[in-house]
Amino acid sequence: MGMNLNGRIGGITQGYDLQAVWNGTHLTGRIGGRFEGKDIRLSVQEGRVTGRIGGTFEGFDVTGDLSGDRVDVRLGGRIDGDDLHLTVSGARIEGRFSGRIDGKDVNLTADPERLHGRIGGVVDGKDVHLTLAGVPGTLAALAAACAYKALEDQQAASTAASTST
Repeated sequence: MGMNLNGRIGGITQGYDLQAVWNGTHLTGRIGGRFEGKDIRLSVQEGRVTGRIGGTFEGFDVTGDLSGDRVDVRLGGRIDGDDLHLTVSGARIEGRFSGRIDGKDVNLTADPERLHGRIGGVVDGKDVHLTLAGVPGTLAALAAACAYKALEDQQAASTAASTST
């Protein structure tokens, strides 16, 4: 009896599918489109979350605190990482995703079946559409932010590659 997290971050062309399974302590799965993808491996024990998105070289660590009503997590390293701070208020999961350059608002709504909303602004943000089967809302929101960061990192890398030639 697996508890599943499935959906999409971003649009149809510029977006990532998110598919993961939750067993009560570990969220494992994959973020990724047809060409670019990253593994998700997160472990949650006694209010602490640790894990990694992606492989040894292409990817980032996830460490911090995760409870039913708060997320305070670092995505990536001390220097080139991002902070994620979310608070739950009723069905709303809101907060900030602070990147290296600037911060982005996180505005999500969770019910027992789904998590939806937006990370980032109207122009450069990404839509979040996830279905939850037994996965806590805060964990789903963390996974969404991880997918968002993976997408942003990928877009930044492809932009850098196209401008340097």
